[in-house]
Amino acid sequence: MKAAAQIIELRKSDATPSLATLLKAAGDAFRLNILRVMAQDSFSVSELCDIFSTRQSALSHHLKILIEASLLNRKKEGTATYYRRALPLGTLAPLHEEILLSVDAEQLPTPLSQGVMRVQKLREDNSLAFFKGHLARFREQQELIAPWKDYSEVTLQLLERAGRFPPPQMIEVGVGEGWLLPELHKRARHVVALDLSSEMLEQARRNAAHLDNIDFVCGSTTALVDSELSAEVVIANMVLHHTSQPQQIIREAATLLTAGGSLIVSELCAHDQAWAREHCGDLWLGFSPEQLEGWARDAGLELDASVFLAQRNGFQVQVQHFRRS
Repeated sequence: MKAAAQIIELRKSDATPSLATLLKAAGDAFRLNILRVMAQDSFSVSELCDIFSTRQSALSHHLKILIEASLLNRKKEGTATYYRRALPLGTLAPLHEEILLSVDAEQLPTPLSQGVMRVQKLREDNSLAFFKGHLARFREQQELIAPWKDYSEVTLQLLERAGRFPPPQMIEVGVGEGWLLPELHKRARHVVALDLSSEMLEQARRNAAHLDNIDFVCGSTTALVDSELSAEVVIANMVLHHTSQPQQIIREAATLLTAGGSLIVSELCAHDQAWAREHCGDLWLGFSPEQLEGWARDAGLELDASVFLAQRNGFQVQVQHFRRS
C-alpha cells in the first residue's frame, strides 16, 4: 500500500539520516503524534503549540529531532515557518514509509483531533474575513497571479472535451463573483453555485440575475453531500488554496459525481511567493500535480487530462480533469 498521496512535502531534506537517527526519532510517542497530526496538512510552530497545548520550547526540541531524521521538512513562508512531512527518499525510504503507514493506522487522539479542527477553523475564519473586507483588493491581486480568463477558457475546453451535453446538473464550488456562470448556464440544464462567503455569493447572484435555473448555496461541499445532491460535472477554480481542507473538497466532490462524471480543478502549482497569503487570503502556496492526482485517486477518480499555463511573476496554473470510474 503506497502512502505517497498522504505525504505533501516533495522536496528532499537537507541530509540523509542514519538508521539510528531515524529509529530514535520514531521511538517517541509524542513525536509519532506530531507525524500523525501532519498526515494531511502543514502547520506553523504556533499552530502546533495550539494543537498540542504545549510551550514552543518543548515542541521545538521534538521538531528538531524529526527534521534531523528527515521525517519532517520545514519551509519559511513570510514571517512563519511551516513544518510538513517529508517524502521517503534514499536507502531508508522503505523503513520511512513503513513508519508512516504504522503511524496512520492508529487513530489520532481526540484532544489532538479537536486541536487540528480548531486550527483549521481559525484558518477558514481568517480567509472568510479577508474576502469580506478585501473583495476589490482580492480581485486585483488575484489577477496579478493568474488572470481569470486564462484558466476559465481551459476549463471550458476540458468541459467540452468531456462530452455528455447538456448534463442535467453542474456544480461550481467556490463560485466567487460568478463570472463563469453564464458559460456554465449555456452548458447545463441546472447549475448549483456554491460558496462559503455570503458576500461573494451575493455578488454572484447580482451578476447572474438574468439567468434562470441557477441555485445559489452558501456553505461547503459537505452540505451538498449531506443533502444527497448529485451532478455530472463539478468545477473548482482556484478554490483549494483558500480552504483549510483541500483533500476533503476533492473527496466530497467525487462523492457528488455520478458514474462517469467529471471534476475539473484549476489550481496554482506549488510556489514560494508567501506574499499571496497576506494579499490574496491564500492558505496554501499551491499544490504539486502529483499531490492533486494522489488526492483524486484516493477519492476514486482517474486523471483524464492536464493543462499547464505559465503565468506572470513565475506562477504556473494547472487545470486537471478527473473522471469518476
